[in-house]
Amino acid sequence: MQLSVLDLAPVAEGSTVGDALRNSIDLAVHLEALGYHRHWVAEHHGMPGVASSSPAVLLSHLAMATKTIRLGSGGVMLPNHAPLAIAEQFGMLEAIHPGRIDLGLGRAPGTDGPTARALRGSRLHESEDFIGRIEDLLGFFSDNFAADHPYARIRAVPGAGNMPSLWMLGSSDWGAQIAGQMGWPFAFAHHFGTGGTAQALQIYRDSFRPSPDLDQPHAMIGVQVVCADTTEHARFLAGASALGFLRLRQGRPSAMPTPEAAASAELSAPERAFIDDRLNSAVIGTPIEVRERLTALALEYQLNELMLTTATHNHADRIRSFQLVADALSMKVAA
Repeated sequence: MQLSVLDLAPVAEGSTVGDALRNSIDLAVHLEALGYHRHWVAEHHGMPGVASSSPAVLLSHLAMATKTIRLGSGGVMLPNHAPLAIAEQFGMLEAIHPGRIDLGLGRAPGTDGPTARALRGSRLHESEDFIGRIEDLLGFFSDNFAADHPYARIRAVPGAGNMPSLWMLGSSDWGAQIAGQMGWPFAFAHHFGTGGTAQALQIYRDSFRPSPDLDQPHAMIGVQVVCADTTEHARFLAGASALGFLRLRQGRPSAMPTPEAAASAELSAPERAFIDDRLNSAVIGTPIEVRERLTALALEYQLNELMLTTATHNHADRIRSFQLVADALSMKVAA
């Protein structure tokens, strides 16, 4: 089973967006050295704690700093962008770094309603035809529109002939079904919440139709992970991200607080329950504890790949977490 990483370029309180982006580049170098298979970056907008608003731009820097690790979007929110623009951007990445680029597509806006409207502008009404947008994207990559298609005379340069590996992302049964029908690998957002994972993966496998690039289903899930030398320290570090997520859900997004601030925060009973639920749904603990839970997830869902997402206030703690996980998953299973 392969291990990969989803990176949101977290912005910590007391640091800058530039710091967060440089940390993502540094993370890619470490992940490659540790043997991780992919490093994906997510598209989010209007969130002070997330710097990865433009995956294609960030990926260009990650690719220049690395040599072998696969790089991609987890994902690009297709309704936010013209398919031609995506084909040009990711075709360029694939042309410069052939065989290393993944284009994961999502349907959600990655932001709130007003920001989505600002992103899409006059194209807002087009977002409903998701399948049509996929077909247009494929047409630009293959340079193979029907003769009577309105885009038949348009050539995506350098997209045409430089198609990256295509993935479907999803947090629902709908995305699973589309992935299966397209014959694409599927990444399910288990890290959003643990409900619905088994059903979505079953729908994906049941609906799967082999494609020229994939003859059988390839399933991956995202998992929140924080690994440290002790369980207590891992939960302490994870508290910062959980508090940040609570603030986001309350409509007051912020940069990631310190774990000290999270530990001392005065919370109502519902807020405490929300954070506890967030922590309990994540994989948090020592290397042995994390290994056991990740192995159990892989077996339970019959996965080809796990994509870990780790957000800590201190960049060194994040690097340390990924290193401990990599070491732990290479261990022999204890008797």
